[in-house]
Amino acid sequence: MQTLGIVGGMSWESTAVYYRQLNEGARERLGGLHSAPLLLHSVDFAGIAALQKSGEWDAAGQQLAAVAQGLERAGAKALLLATNTMHKVADAIEAAVDIPLLHIGDGVGQALQRQGVQRVALLGTRFTMQQDFYRLRLAERFGIEVLVPTAEEMTEVDRIIFAELCVGVIKPASREYYLACLERLGAAGAEAAILGCTEIGLLLDGAQSPLPLIDSTTVHVQMGLDWLLQSL
Repeated sequence: MQTLGIVGGMSWESTAVYYRQLNEGARERLGGLHSAPLLLHSVDFAGIAALQKSGEWDAAGQQLAAVAQGLERAGAKALLLATNTMHKVADAIEAAVDIPLLHIGDGVGQALQRQGVQRVALLGTRFTMQQDFYRLRLAERFGIEVLVPTAEEMTEVDRIIFAELCVGVIKPASREYYLACLERLGAAGAEAAILGCTEIGLLLDGAQSPLPLIDSTTVHVQMGLDWLLQSL
């Protein structure tokens, strides 16, 4: 197996899930003492979150591009950017390196296509829900229509991510709020739902969802595993 680089830390709560699931997947697929050859650079999320909030996306992209270059120099042959929101700057990262970036939106789109889904609900940070970088990729590459919560719901969904999930807090009331949003989006025509923030799976794990769920973290991990094992 070649080495896979992970640009993580956004937040480390979900990056830990990436690390565990990649290694579990390598063991399950190969058996014995096999694990995943990984290089991980975990950034300080406080600085990145501040740039998000102030709209300084170019500066954030430059920082993550530099991280990606470091992983490439260290021997990574492909990259996972372990966050949905920062795929807004995926182009900057791709331009800075000579190795592939395995885009989370492509993994999600492929999973939805396999299930025959054409209209999907999206939960994530307000940046992911409001801006078009994620929705357009799904529409243009996969022909998938994306439904998002109301403005009021977006505000609370985003607050729960940053104030609770990113700091390891799981509240039953927040789980119920997310499920109510999904129920309304299902009534509006969504056939499934994207957990479009890598922490949301921590909140809805084991929940009885009104819609089939596509966990972007799990899908992204499977992309990484497929890449790791493609030459075996």
